[in-house]
Amino acid sequence: MNIYGTPRIVVSLGTDYHTFDRLVTWMDGWLEQQPAPPTCLVQHGASRAPHCAPGVTMVSHEEILDLYAGAEIIVVQGGPGSIIDALSTGHVPIAVPRRAALHEVVDDHQVEFARQMERQGQAVVAETKESLWAELEHALREPGDFCTAPRPSGSVEAALRLGRAVEELQKAPAGIVSMRRIRHLLAHH
Repeated sequence: MNIYGTPRIVVSLGTDYHTFDRLVTWMDGWLEQQPAPPTCLVQHGASRAPHCAPGVTMVSHEEILDLYAGAEIIVVQGGPGSIIDALSTGHVPIAVPRRAALHEVVDDHQVEFARQMERQGQAVVAETKESLWAELEHALREPGDFCTAPRPSGSVEAALRLGRAVEELQKAPAGIVSMRRIRHLLAHH
């Protein structure tokens, strides 16, 4: 059991040093308009603390997995680790990708990764406040739409390696990525 109880919604912004105040603000706005707000915990990292829900800067990996396992709705930043962690506990997360143009991350790798996971049915992407709010309402009405079989750790490791490889490939100059480089990245990440 974790020390944070069992919130109905868990929001995780990860551990990146960039702030992601946009997602905290969107969650605050949604919670403010709820007549009976569901219990919510926001792990906000370097971002500002929420006004409408308890917030915690960091939790251990074990604690976040425990929180995910006990929650009904998981909202995460669009990084590979966050999405894969939610899947490992049997949740299809609502993923909000960080944006480089807003200084929330170095590049836009989260956008493509989250969209790819959505195409595979392993995430629901919300790129606007309105889409986040609509998906939160959908999850409250139909929580089963956001459940999946827990993913075994082997597939989690493979997905994390793939996510890191994609990040590395995005750093390469256009047209210079070879199959040998892709195999190397997958074997060593």
